[in-house]
This record gives sequence, C-alpha cells and structure tokens, in this order.
Amino acid sequence: MYNLVAVRVAGWISALGRAGHFLSDVTRSLRDVGTWAGLTAVQMRRIGVQSLPIAVFISIFTGIVLALLSSYSFTGAVPLYFVGTFVGKAMMLELAPVLVGLALAGRVGANIAAELGTMRVTEQVDALETLAYNPHAYLVVPRVVAATSMFPVVVALAMAVGMGAGWIASISLLELSTPDFVKGLRLFYQFKDVWFGLVKAMSFGLVIALIGCHKGLSTRGGAEGVGRETTSAVVLSAEMILVLDAFWAVVLL
Repeated sequence: MYNLVAVRVAGWISALGRAGHFLSDVTRSLRDVGTWAGLTAVQMRRIGVQSLPIAVFISIFTGIVLALLSSYSFTGAVPLYFVGTFVGKAMMLELAPVLVGLALAGRVGANIAAELGTMRVTEQVDALETLAYNPHAYLVVPRVVAATSMFPVVVALAMAVGMGAGWIASISLLELSTPDFVKGLRLFYQFKDVWFGLVKAMSFGLVIALIGCHKGLSTRGGAEGVGRETTSAVVLSAEMILVLDAFWAVVLL
C-alpha cells in the first residue's frame, strides 16, 4: 500500500515537472515572433470563427430557457421585468463563458490534442526539429495566442445572442413588453459584468489550448495513445474551466 501511494505521488510530481518544463518552453518560444506570427491568423479562423455556430446554438436555447425559468420562479413574487435582469446577469457573468467554454473544450481542445498527437506519433514533430524549427513556436504558440484572443470574441457574441433570445422569448411567450425587458436588463447592470465574463473566457481559452498542446505533444503509443490523450485533454480542460470559474468568482466579484 505504501509503495503504491509513493508511486502515485512520484507520478504526480513527474507530471507536474513535465508541465512546468512545457510552460517554460512555450514562454521562451514567444520571442520567436517570425515563426508563430504568420500561423496565428489561420488558427484564429479555425479556433474562433469556426466555433461561432456552436456558440450561437448554445446561447439561443440558453437565453430562452433562462427567460422561461425566471418567469416561472418570479410569478407572484417579484415584478416580471426582473426576467431581463436575470437573463442579462446570468448570460454575462456565468452561462455564456462557462457553457461555451465547456463546449469548446470538446471541440478545440480535442482537435488540438488529436492533431498534435497524430503529428507526434507519426514523427512529424521530430521532422520539424530536424529541420531546425522550434516545435513550440511553430505548433503551440499560434494555437495558444489564437485561443486566448478569440475565446472572448466568441463569448461576447454568445452573450449578445443569449440576451436577444431571452428578449424574443419574453415578448412572444411571456407577454412581457420590450420596454419592461430592457428596464430589467438595465436595472442592476454594471460594466464589469461584461469584462468579468470576457476575462473568464480569455483564461478558458488559454488553459484549453495549453492543455491540448501539452497532451498532444506528450502522446505515445500510436493511435491508442492519441485517443487516450485526446480524452484526457477534454476532461482536464473541463475540470480546469470549473476551477477557474470559481477562482474568478472569488477574485473579481
């Protein structure tokens, strides 16, 4: 029993050391702007622009559900215009960043881990090193920069679409007028509600990209290893999103 615990602790320490070494390599690679700058635009399109349909789909139905649930909860207790308050606050502070982040952890994190994992097991990463390319500057930094910069854009759109969907649901299903919905939306609005959600989205993008790249470049064992590391990247990214969500709630609210 003691030996098993010691082996597991040693494994955790070793994994932590590899992660620290990876972060150090990525940080040093930021200086190689000539390598990663030209590749970043392609990754911004793949990570950001191609993720917009998912974000819009999620935010539409989230906004509708928020409006209906808040109306059900508020009936007979508070004025109905508080539906706008609830929809706005929930979308900006929590649901748009977290739900979109979790969805993109599956789409973006899995894609990065599978792509780089396949490159690792087929020795394409070794070929880059043979050609004197820095694999971190060529493969990792463009994806990290693109995810960090594009996640806030995707989440900002999700916020707007979610509130719009909540407004449409309110006037069509709840018989709430547009002025009343806007009144509730503006009632407790603070500008930090927006940037709070965008800061969270930026941190989610950074973590998802770093985890996906690290797991991908750590892949061993052929196709089975690619699948294993891809699954691990998605699960760990989802866990880290929830941890960061709690962290930012403590720090910024």
